[in-house]
Amino acid sequence: MTTTTTTTTAELEHRIARDPGSFRVLTGDRPTGALHLGHYFGSLRNRVRLQDLGVDVIVLIPDYQVITDRDTAERLAEYTDGLLLDYLALGIDPARSTVFCHSAVPALNQLMLPFLSLVSVAELNRNPTVKDEIAHSRQSTVSGLMLTYPVHQAADILSCKGNLVPVGRDQAPHLEVTRTIARRFNERYGQVFPEPDILLSAAPLLLGTDGTKMSKSRANSVPLSATADETARLIKGATTDADRHITYDPDARPNVSSLVLLAALCLDRDPHEVAAEIGDGGAAALKRTVTDAVNSHLAPFRARRAEYAKDLTYVRSVLRAGNERANALAEATLDEVREAMGAFR
Repeated sequence: MTTTTTTTTAELEHRIARDPGSFRVLTGDRPTGALHLGHYFGSLRNRVRLQDLGVDVIVLIPDYQVITDRDTAERLAEYTDGLLLDYLALGIDPARSTVFCHSAVPALNQLMLPFLSLVSVAELNRNPTVKDEIAHSRQSTVSGLMLTYPVHQAADILSCKGNLVPVGRDQAPHLEVTRTIARRFNERYGQVFPEPDILLSAAPLLLGTDGTKMSKSRANSVPLSATADETARLIKGATTDADRHITYDPDARPNVSSLVLLAALCLDRDPHEVAAEIGDGGAAALKRTVTDAVNSHLAPFRARRAEYAKDLTYVRSVLRAGNERANALAEATLDEVREAMGAFR
């Protein structure tokens, strides 16, 4: 699939600062488990930042996509409530941002049919992000849903005319599929869709407790909703190395450096300074520092989350209102698509 030139992150940030109202972000998280520290520093804080700047932020809970790499959608309602609690506690404001559920917006899914006709099987097979997800999936065979996941994502983004998508570098290939679909549709049927810009996250990669990428599916994460004691237990079990002297050297000492970085992010300090203060204290001192920093940083979030959890009626009303707005946007887009294609009226 041809990669087109995109606007640089620095240029996008300049444009956002100048005219935030011209941007609409579509982002989200699958309800497959608890959000963790990797999500928080990688994307969640940035969503709140963009919202506070005045960008129209739309957060999708893609419940249909839970079955992309698993056989059933177990605990779906519980996980959806958990995402809503996390979003609200972190600062997503329903008066300024929209949260909606995939299954509540039928028009969004109707867009997938014309979109599937705009990409080839060979292009989908070459997608490196799909390859990685297949490698780490829980299924023995590749389903059509998994193979076409980037097309589903394109429907998510383009259904609301999203023109800015903040992602990590590993997710950029998915967004190139969206850009390709928008461009090919416009070339074939006339201008309907924006070609979304990719806002690459500057957040560094946080490793999980086992030394690999922090992920819900790998059971190596520190959930945002964990208690202080649970957080301490998880960090205590994190992989380090045999060198007692603590330094920040991501290339040579990735596991130790990831823990140092986590403490530094929570403390809003330079990781080299944090490492120097721990010095010869070893892994035990490092883990105590990280635990204290994480628990202190998350304490206000946990308090707000507990308050929201007392009123799930309100929390779910936020989702209902978001579903209404997303339906209106997607239905308007589908009407444009049908008119442009000419044969479906």
